[in-house]
Amino acid sequence: QLQLVEPGGGLVQPGGSLRLSCTASGFILVEYAVAWFRQAPGKEREGISCINTSGDVTNFGDSAKGRFTVSRDNAKNTVYLQMNSLKPEDTAVYYCARWFRFCVPSADHYDMWGQGTQVTVSS
Repeated sequence: QLQLVEPGGGLVQPGGSLRLSCTASGFILVEYAVAWFRQAPGKEREGISCINTSGDVTNFGDSAKGRFTVSRDNAKNTVYLQMNSLKPEDTAVYYCARWFRFCVPSADHYDMWGQGTQVTVSS
């Protein structure tokens, strides 16, 4: 079955760290650009960052700067989002998504999405 699976997520205290993973099933993930998005309650879906097939990273907006890092492990067919110095405003459902071309901030281009994982930052 072709899908992106996102285990992980959970509750973390402010200032803490969390690593999300996005594992492909049924296809080779390195052949795709993979982006991370998030959606907080009552807000629009927001692009965070993206890694292309060459391993180059593009950050969308300011939310990822200096705190979030995207990486790939091709042997595990997985892309990660390492999140550090988490803040309560980072609370959201986080999604990974793939596109066969390059990284773009528009969610409309991505043709397959993970199921989403809840991240809650609270003391």
